[in-house]
Amino acid sequence: MQNRHKINQVVLLALIMIMAAGSIHMSIAQEQRWIRIGESQCYFRDDGAETESDLNYLAWPALYGDNQHTTRNKAIWFGATNFFDPVEGILKSVKVVGAGPRYPENQPNMIFPQSIKLIGKFPHPTVIVDQQIGTNNTLYDVLDEVDYDLPCDRMVLVKYNSSMGVSVTRKIMAFTQENHDDYFIHELTIKNTGIYNKAGDVYEQTLENFWVYNSWRYAFAGVTSTGWGSTWGAFDSEWGASTLYRDFRPATGSDIRGFISWYGPNPGRPVPYADDWGCPNDQEDGLLGSAKYNGIVILHASTTATNWADDLTQPRTTAYIGADGTPVETAVSQFNELFMQQRYNIMTEGHLNETFEDAVGDDYVDNFATTATYRDNGTKGSGAQGQGFGPYTMNPGDSIRIVYAEGVNGISWPKAREVGAKWFAYYTGSGTPTLDLPGGGTASTRGEYTRAWCETGEDSIMQVLHSALANYNSNFAIPQAPPAPENFTVASGGDRIRLTWSDNARSHDHFNGYVIYRSEGSVKDYKTVYTKIFECDASYADNMFDDMTARRGFDYYYYIQAKDDGTQNDVHPGKPLYSSKFLTLTTVAARLRRPSGVALEKIRVVPNPFNISARKVQFGEDFQYDRLAFYGLPPYCDIKIYTERGDLIWSKTHDDGSGDELWDSQTSSGQIVVSGIYIAYFEVTQDVSDETTGEKMFSKGENIIRKFVVIR
Repeated sequence: MQNRHKINQVVLLALIMIMAAGSIHMSIAQEQRWIRIGESQCYFRDDGAETESDLNYLAWPALYGDNQHTTRNKAIWFGATNFFDPVEGILKSVKVVGAGPRYPENQPNMIFPQSIKLIGKFPHPTVIVDQQIGTNNTLYDVLDEVDYDLPCDRMVLVKYNSSMGVSVTRKIMAFTQENHDDYFIHELTIKNTGIYNKAGDVYEQTLENFWVYNSWRYAFAGVTSTGWGSTWGAFDSEWGASTLYRDFRPATGSDIRGFISWYGPNPGRPVPYADDWGCPNDQEDGLLGSAKYNGIVILHASTTATNWADDLTQPRTTAYIGADGTPVETAVSQFNELFMQQRYNIMTEGHLNETFEDAVGDDYVDNFATTATYRDNGTKGSGAQGQGFGPYTMNPGDSIRIVYAEGVNGISWPKAREVGAKWFAYYTGSGTPTLDLPGGGTASTRGEYTRAWCETGEDSIMQVLHSALANYNSNFAIPQAPPAPENFTVASGGDRIRLTWSDNARSHDHFNGYVIYRSEGSVKDYKTVYTKIFECDASYADNMFDDMTARRGFDYYYYIQAKDDGTQNDVHPGKPLYSSKFLTLTTVAARLRRPSGVALEKIRVVPNPFNISARKVQFGEDFQYDRLAFYGLPPYCDIKIYTERGDLIWSKTHDDGSGDELWDSQTSSGQIVVSGIYIAYFEVTQDVSDETTGEKMFSKGENIIRKFVVIR
């Protein structure tokens, strides 16, 4: 009862924190919601696109840091010809409005957010470390609604209007299944409602030559260059100065309509550009910080506004553009027809003769800037990839639907360490390890070696895009791993750290046990190493694991995953599917507590007397309970608290091997005790001997009492 009451208090605190987090994102000019349940993690805004800001996003692999970002900005534009503008009361040859790639001051006059929600198929598990909320993910995975029939595991639902007179419903879907947790599916339903201002006024008209245009500016700085201080990468990689793009156009023989992008050698780095594949850390260990690829695959584009069948000739524009300068970067004006015509030309440009990758070629130092300059009206900068859908004729009430998936993948972070370490040995002259190539054989140079491994990421991102396509075509009928434990508790002890969890995953048809990973000293950091410390199959029924290998003085973090029997994997047959590690990942450190006592006579009640007015003196300003501590305990004993007249009010079995236990001065039924004299009874439940001498320290059945005073 006591433990249950404490957990309920923690859950209440979690709700308070969640409400506080909600008030934070409600107060800013643009609302946003996070999706943080898979290896790719990102926030999404209520005004159409994630425009350029100091907050970078689309992190992968998120297990190794929130700053593993791969994106600089995005944009969505809407354009039409022969548009009567009800704001000015004039007919315009062209009208273009939208969000991004930068956030202009007058964007609120073009995009009018209506609502944003984060909907979950299931609530976030309760994760507790030493009787407090054990994961900061509860501050991000804040559900506005739970829908057990959701086709995905998390969905951000956004609705907004625009001064073009089209209203947009945007759905961003995410999945926890490990073959599908590297991408998001974006579904845009665009309707001609005629709503053209914030007040909701309507002017009905047919939209002629209507186009929808998206652009993506990817930048693979991540941990290699953070903010205004470069870690080891070139600072200009923050805005994608060496990002390469390759598009896959409709009707070119590929089943993928879209593009991929990746980090190319950066002329601003001190290493030769032939060495700069994956941005190796030349200052410390060679870690490949940017050995990853982004990708977009078009899943559906309406044929017409009255025929929603997929048009395989869309998108009709696949041109890369320079990401800076007119008319991309400059201040947006929806009343300047010359400016809007420039944007409309970009939206409707069609297909170029060569991709950005082809234009750059292999001479990165000379060609990165000149290629971007050529497409940028004379301003140097990085490139972005655009895709335009149209033209459509949209009568009042008509709608179109565009669906695409956005994903990230590459070589795994442990592999990035391994490959980078070999590169570093040659780079520094400290060793000559074998440079094994992924397809067999050995490389003759360190640059050839890292490039070969980095380019395996192309296969990885293409697999992600194909998985997204298969998921969509199956109507989201992908196999499901067992669910994560609904409750995961980590308790620090004196000689162990105890992990316990709920067994709700056992109801899954293919359930086959659990696996637990641990990191030491850090979590969600690019230097973090996660080690598997426990695995069991379905026959294991204890739902508890004692980590006996933890060392005193170190911080430890954990996550637990339920797994299946390997018969359901849709990408890697025979390999078990696991629940999401991010749902149980602890971000609060657990550590070994005080060692057990050496004799019953050494047991102390602290403080004694306990005076509520002085409670913060004992346990600090952040102390939330009327707490007493019992110190010097044997590693295994029963504790019982009695009133002076002999009424039992609280009991607990102490079995974590430590020498201390806490009591929040409440009865087992949750009642706060009154002032008075209380009796604590301690009885040893297990013989304990000194590990060195073999001398018995405690004998089962031994007992002792301590009296203490509570003053309120």
